[in-house]
Amino acid sequence: MPIYKIHHITQYEYDRPVRESINEIKIYPYSCPSQETLMHDVEITGNPKVEVFTDYWGNRNGSFSVLQAHRQLTIESRLVIRTTQGNQLNINFHSDFNELQAEVNRDIRLLELTEKDPVLSGDEIREIVERARSGARSVASVTEYFSEYIYKHFRYIKGITSVETTVEEILEQKGGVCQDFAHLMLQLLRATGIPARYVSGYICPNKNGMRGEGATHAWVEAWIPGHGWAGIDPTNNKWVTNTHIKLSVGRHFRDCSPVKGTFKGPARQKLSVFVSVGYEDGHTFEEINNVNLELQNANLPEEELIEGFAQQQQ
Repeated sequence: MPIYKIHHITQYEYDRPVRESINEIKIYPYSCPSQETLMHDVEITGNPKVEVFTDYWGNRNGSFSVLQAHRQLTIESRLVIRTTQGNQLNINFHSDFNELQAEVNRDIRLLELTEKDPVLSGDEIREIVERARSGARSVASVTEYFSEYIYKHFRYIKGITSVETTVEEILEQKGGVCQDFAHLMLQLLRATGIPARYVSGYICPNKNGMRGEGATHAWVEAWIPGHGWAGIDPTNNKWVTNTHIKLSVGRHFRDCSPVKGTFKGPARQKLSVFVSVGYEDGHTFEEINNVNLELQNANLPEEELIEGFAQQQQ
């Protein structure tokens, strides 16, 4: 049962003072049998009071405000966590779609997570789904097929997408980061009738070549009959075991953004995300991602200007 030390700093810098910053954070470990929190501290600029609550999906959310003028906002999380499952996932590869339908019909939450989004590239989605369903494939094997398809046909490239990138754009440019691959995977699974949810967290591979280390990571969970929720990571084409730390789940990234909020003021903002993962063998991986966020409403009067921000997952 490996133990990881994760240091996560999100820092917003503004070129002039802003005020009335209203924020929501989802950087608390998700409560589930596969992981155990040993220590967690959160520090925020100005030490505002953080109201913590559990949302519809079972995530712990923190809500806080910084009303006074400021030119920097830093959110720092220090986490020590143990993963409690092994490095192999025992998936039921014999469960069929009749079993799946019976389980979905008994659970309104599962039914909700089969609802796919309308996309302009519906024909391409249908073609991939038809190839996946050809032959006597089980629910788990169809899920694996989608993960392998994304891994083989889409390039992992940072900087070509954003939090607003659509499934159509991902299909067109055949590349992106973990957040994009998770959204495409969700669309394929739901188009097949498999309940699926977006997962936000960290990946802790310790020099074994997996993509996505050094930033918040994203993958999906598919509902497998007779098993329940099973995580699968299309960015690395593998089932999720003890190298992934889960923070939150939901229908999309919008339900799981580690940090999001708004502020008042005509300022340009710069986002820096630092993530350090420490392993039991003493190895530490560190990475900083810098993002320039464009001012969207520059022509509005200052008293009317409200800017939003959210942190993309790599």
